[in-house]
Amino acid sequence: MLRCMKTLFRASKETIDRLFECNRISGEVWNFCLALAKETHLKTGKWITKGELQKRSKGIFPIHSQSMQAVCHKYLFARDAALKARKAGHKTKYPYRKKTHFNTKWANNGFKVFENGKIELSMGIFEGKRQKPLNIWVKELPKGRIKEIELIFDRQLMLPIAYEDGREVKENQVVNRAAIDVGEIHTITAVAENGENLIITGRHLRSIHRLRNKKLSELQRKMSKCTKGSKQWKRYNRAKRYVLSKSEHQLRDALHKTTKQFVDWCLANELKEVAFGEVDGVQRNTSRRKKKKIRRRTTNQKLSNWSFGKVYAFLSYKLEAEAIKLSKHDESNTTQQCPCCAKKRKVSLRIYSCTCGYTNHRDIHGASNFFAKTFYGEIRELDFLLNHTTYLRIA
Repeated sequence: MLRCMKTLFRASKETIDRLFECNRISGEVWNFCLALAKETHLKTGKWITKGELQKRSKGIFPIHSQSMQAVCHKYLFARDAALKARKAGHKTKYPYRKKTHFNTKWANNGFKVFENGKIELSMGIFEGKRQKPLNIWVKELPKGRIKEIELIFDRQLMLPIAYEDGREVKENQVVNRAAIDVGEIHTITAVAENGENLIITGRHLRSIHRLRNKKLSELQRKMSKCTKGSKQWKRYNRAKRYVLSKSEHQLRDALHKTTKQFVDWCLANELKEVAFGEVDGVQRNTSRRKKKKIRRRTTNQKLSNWSFGKVYAFLSYKLEAEAIKLSKHDESNTTQQCPCCAKKRKVSLRIYSCTCGYTNHRDIHGASNFFAKTFYGEIRELDFLLNHTTYLRIA
């Protein structure tokens, strides 16, 4: 299976300066793609093709050819994603913003790895001469075939290394199914076909988001009183980047722990398939600049901080490694409709109650209805009884 490991490295000062230069050049490649795409569209009224973009950018910049192609591919991916969103009715802009830095990638023949931890990054041929490669050393290499190396900046230069770990996908012979109701308060609420149900609280994630927003607000208020570019403004800006980076690490760690707890629960209950609620688009229209405010500011902030996309991404590869299928399904009306009498009502409390006498925990109620809608084809009572709810939180 394909895995990724982010690691620090050692290099000479000259090499570090050249690595920063690589990311600056990659930023120039991105800006070149934007300008070339705009020029082509104004002249012909058509999109520039992948082959034409790679042909026009070949040999212009002093980095490896595959590194340039990687930037071109990222531009094309961003453009196609924007086109798909626009066709779906969303007001999404095509890539237009210029960049001063962009992550540089080396793939296939762009690097050499040695047993002592040395990695040689090729800079390719420029103006007929092969450029001097970049030599760096990492403390521990991943155990597997390295497929791709990327250079990123996260308070310092780091290398995310994609590698093939050699593990084969397991065979899963069980038949139990489950459905997940993702939430902002409770990150994961799941109901399994054997009657087991689970709630993993997301209050730790909320606290990280709230602290981050508070610190950023304070720094932004102080920066607004300084002259942009002054020494004091730069100090506040460095502090701002530090807060963003640290909170991002904390959030990633919390999400990894949350998804690991869910995967362990799936294995303990011998699950074969998991349904994930399709909630894409719930964060739209949360801007304060909208004249017509649909929600309160506090609600907008909570929805903007909701990391359901990362939860799905983390679960995708973790469940795939255990041969458990994960798929997205429509979950409309699952939190409002009563499974007994089919009446719909919105509730603001943690307990869902209906006039017919049905009561249940709001998130368990939503997960149960989502299970029925996905696997039975309609919202109705489950064919099994639910056991005592298991509550988990991040240790």
